[in-house]
Amino acid sequence: MKDEYRSISGEASGQFKDRGSKFIAVATPVNSVEGVKEVLNRVRKQYHDARHHCYAYKLGTGDDDWRVNDDGEPAGTAGNPIMGQIKSFHLTNILIIVVRYFGGTLLGTGGLINAYRNAARQALENTVIVTGIINCTYHLKFPYEAMNDVMKVIKEDNLEQSDQVFDLDCSLKVHFRASLENKIRKKFELIEKLEFKKVFIN
Repeated sequence: MKDEYRSISGEASGQFKDRGSKFIAVATPVNSVEGVKEVLNRVRKQYHDARHHCYAYKLGTGDDDWRVNDDGEPAGTAGNPIMGQIKSFHLTNILIIVVRYFGGTLLGTGGLINAYRNAARQALENTVIVTGIINCTYHLKFPYEAMNDVMKVIKEDNLEQSDQVFDLDCSLKVHFRASLENKIRKKFELIEKLEFKKVFIN
């Protein structure tokens, strides 16, 4: 299982001009649809006099949490070229908005695709790409007599711990890379009277 992903470290911008039209791109890291909406609202207010605010975003490590929006431009001429740059750089957890100030000359389909693609690429070239780790968190519950078996797994696989409660009934959380999940789960399944469940993955 792949447990790494690429995103950007912070917000960056880029510009592209063609026959009087100005395209300003804003690329920013996001982790949720709510985060996307917040940035969209901010950028729309900042560039309130622009004719178009087109965008594309991708979240998570799957292939089904994304969206493109042409915001009034001809279908497929804005959002898809922006998304094409996100895919070209192999990024996720990212939103790119490109705002357009119309310069009075129609650019045509090819001109628009080229402009939105280039503006998005300029923004990505002005940021720092980082690699993130996908982690799992398990919540464990077990009687005190199972402590040694639990701690043996934690020590063998160098698992990070938190929220420890050691009493007659014990509990704690363990954190580890997602690629280790099958291996870790099989070890925990061998421990008698241990209850565990996945509570978080990022």
